[in-house]
Amino acid sequence: MKYGKIVLAGGNGYLGTVLAKHFSRLAGEVIILSRKPQAAAGNIKTLLWDGQTLGDWATSLQGADLLVNLCGKNVNCRYTPKNKKEIISSRLIPTRLLGEIIKSLENPPKLWINITSATIYRHAEDRPQDEMTGEIGDGFSIEVCKAWESSFFENEIPKTRKVALRMGIVLGLQDGAFPRLLNLVKLGMGGKQGSGEQYVSWVHELDAAGSIEWLLNHNKIEGIINCTAPEPIKNHVFMHSIRKAYGISFGLPAPAWLLAIGAKIIGTETELILKSRWVKPRVLLNNGFEFKYAKIDEAVRGLRAEG
Repeated sequence: MKYGKIVLAGGNGYLGTVLAKHFSRLAGEVIILSRKPQAAAGNIKTLLWDGQTLGDWATSLQGADLLVNLCGKNVNCRYTPKNKKEIISSRLIPTRLLGEIIKSLENPPKLWINITSATIYRHAEDRPQDEMTGEIGDGFSIEVCKAWESSFFENEIPKTRKVALRMGIVLGLQDGAFPRLLNLVKLGMGGKQGSGEQYVSWVHELDAAGSIEWLLNHNKIEGIINCTAPEPIKNHVFMHSIRKAYGISFGLPAPAWLLAIGAKIIGTETELILKSRWVKPRVLLNNGFEFKYAKIDEAVRGLRAEG
């Protein structure tokens, strides 16, 4: 095996499942820390934790090649005071807990990656936002990202390299944004959303997993890293690409006022659709990471072929 042990904290969601599958072929064992019990599947096993208190699970971090923290309440909800509190606490508390435990270990994880969000940058339609020149935005979701990254970097852990991976929208068939957008397309409602001019920073699930493995093998890279495809596209281009791949010529557009009504009905926020995220993965590109899916048409055709 290429690696010994991979630990995925909060790894029972969509991206965690993608990473567990990816590393199960490469590592001796993959350990998922989860609030819900699950039967072992080959070399993938689940350990119970609550993300708040020390438990037997902590020994699993000893000698790990990689720890990926994926904890956090889904932001696809209304930003009520209760949900805001849960969104923040579900990120900060597990991150600080992991940091305290890692500091106490004789043989801590070699690399700790915190999956944060590319939404930390401002609404951008004028120029791309990269790790060196990007401008941090304002608003609730950005404040969450800032506090999250601050909790991640607040302690020095000399034996563990740390990467805050600012992830774009992960595209895959099993879950996440793509199946929901595809359903809209199939129902004839897959036109532009809002003005359609807002940028979408996306990444294919295989590149999300591949970039994490690549970071594991490039031990001089640390700090803030963007994980998005090198060619962000506008919303209307994104929706057209899905329609084209599935042979659907027309999609009704959804103006901003209609999205606002729909968001209230289904319990989400229009920011998730209307904010322009024009993010560039400068560090990955400058250091030679090669994307399997750099262009949206290739990515969508690949997903169509899988399905």
